[in-house]
Amino acid sequence: MQRAITPPVAGSIAAQWRLAQRPRLIPAVGITSAQDATIPQAVLYCGRCHRGSRAVLAVYALTVIYLLATIPLAAYGFNSWFLTLLYIFVARRTAPAPGQYEPTVTVQLPVYNERWVVRRLIDAAASLDYPRHRLQIQVLDDSTDDTTSIAAAAVQRWRQAGVDIKLIHRRNRLGYKAGALARGLRQAKGEFIAIFDADFLPPRDWLRATVPHFAGRPDVGFVQTRWGHLNGDYSPITRAQVLALDGHFMVEQTARQRGGLLMGFNGTAGIWRRKCLEDAGGWDARTVCEDLDLSFRAQLAGWRCLYLPHVVAPAEVPALVSAFKRQQRRWAMGSTQCLRHLTKPILKSRLPVWTKAEALIHLAGYANHLLSLIVLLITLPVLFLKGGLPIDLAFLGIAGLGPPLLFAVGQVAQGLPSLKRLLYLPMLVILGMGIACSNSVAVINGLLHDGGEFQRTPKFSLQGASGEWKDKRYALGLDSTTAMELVFTAYALATMVMAWLLHESYAMPFLAFYAVGFGYVGLSGVLEQRLAREHTKQSAALQRQTSSSSGIM
Repeated sequence: MQRAITPPVAGSIAAQWRLAQRPRLIPAVGITSAQDATIPQAVLYCGRCHRGSRAVLAVYALTVIYLLATIPLAAYGFNSWFLTLLYIFVARRTAPAPGQYEPTVTVQLPVYNERWVVRRLIDAAASLDYPRHRLQIQVLDDSTDDTTSIAAAAVQRWRQAGVDIKLIHRRNRLGYKAGALARGLRQAKGEFIAIFDADFLPPRDWLRATVPHFAGRPDVGFVQTRWGHLNGDYSPITRAQVLALDGHFMVEQTARQRGGLLMGFNGTAGIWRRKCLEDAGGWDARTVCEDLDLSFRAQLAGWRCLYLPHVVAPAEVPALVSAFKRQQRRWAMGSTQCLRHLTKPILKSRLPVWTKAEALIHLAGYANHLLSLIVLLITLPVLFLKGGLPIDLAFLGIAGLGPPLLFAVGQVAQGLPSLKRLLYLPMLVILGMGIACSNSVAVINGLLHDGGEFQRTPKFSLQGASGEWKDKRYALGLDSTTAMELVFTAYALATMVMAWLLHESYAMPFLAFYAVGFGYVGLSGVLEQRLAREHTKQSAALQRQTSSSSGIM
């Protein structure tokens, strides 16, 4: 799992503190300037002078809701500031160059219905530069389609070439990815366990660049490397995602590991010391972010981690809005489940207070989507309060600059040519706002339930700016949140019109981004499903025509 993509922090805080400090009379409160009133003063005054007043209760309720939503959003924004500044100070702290070290390694390749990418994954893993007598490869296949036969053929080909490779096929998905990894571990020969998801293409020297970092460091439990992007320039959607991914992998992960904070394992493109994996309790399907769960448990048990940003394993970025939404929904639910399970162990640990705080903000990151949705919902009633709310949190507006700054530093760290990706920051904001409904539902589910289905993100073997997805299986249909997104589009538009009629124009950009975000994500899901259906019909018609022609001949 990676970072919570929540750029709406900036818009939410900036717009809402403006709403909260409008300098007009507050009839229900009787205070000339909302900026001069503290919450207790305002509430006490209201209670004495207008006891039982519905207007007073409305002001009080909206103030409480506003605080509960805005302060955590600001905390997340300030945490982005903190991680960015920490990165600047610790970026030059690099791990010493390792010597030669060749322990036994098992490479695990968990796959589920990945017919378009499984062959290239197996080929890349089997081509890794490492002594063959010390390398084992496991293809952990839970597929229900022809992925299994494609994988079996590739495995057989490499086995005949002398590679120790095995296909382990399960007929059920018990425990999903965590269950597949756990089963493979029982048959693993390696002292170290490397993991690559189906869409990754590890370079030949990946093991040479990572394994030696364990030598002489018995307390290092896992090593994480940076994700690259096979199709980062495929579309504006992928370019926007790359902006967030680079911010996470260049800035956040580097700052956390080198700054002594808790760092999450990203589920792939990493390698574990088997002893650490087992000591921390192994893979557990209680969350759908088993990687984040295990890595935090390992560090709480005293194990250390290393992050190597200079070692890159490229992967496919979701090219469909529906695929991106599904991926983020899983991460939102899983990280919230981790928050529920790990809060008590984190608080009871001997870690410094700031480390505990940052870890909890990390795990709670996706809750920002739910909080941003609440901010949107209270905007309309706040517009009708002629003096706004009796509170001034203007100073929190600076928190909204944290995420954009983090993304910018992530690009600067890669060199000047990467700065052009900052042009896609508005698209990232639109995507982040547009998935707020889906992620809010996921966060609530994560708070209430353990486990859940591990819904895979479809891959289509896209590279660069070329390739097509419509002629391939795995295109997703509509989900239950599409209707919600369209409803919230209408709500944001209606609120924006009301803001214009009430001359509250400063709220309109914030509302416009939400309207565009929800509309874009919701309508994209409808359009993607329609395109996939039309292509399927055209292919079927062409096939019937070909069959008819063959029959005539």
